[in-house]
Amino acid sequence: MRKTLEDLYYGNITPNEQRMVPGSEMAKAVDRVASCEKQLMEQLGEVEQAILTKFVRSQHEINSITATENFILGFRLGVRLIAECMDDNDGDIRIGGE
Repeated sequence: MRKTLEDLYYGNITPNEQRMVPGSEMAKAVDRVASCEKQLMEQLGEVEQAILTKFVRSQHEINSITATENFILGFRLGVRLIAECMDDNDGDIRIGGE
């Protein structure tokens, strides 16, 4: 437990930084998106390229916000599960709970 707390304190725990496994489904999907974006950029004029760039950046921002919210929701659920497991009077009929 102490090691985990120290890692958290020193910034060594960064759950949003995960390495992508080459050849994984995620890596393949990212490659497809990058390829489509490149093809689109080549076909668009300067104004349309600027719009596509804004669109892609906005989508990245949405994805980042969503990932943050999902992390927080998952973390809170985990804490609630741990708290419930620590409740000595949780209704266990073997020990006379309600």
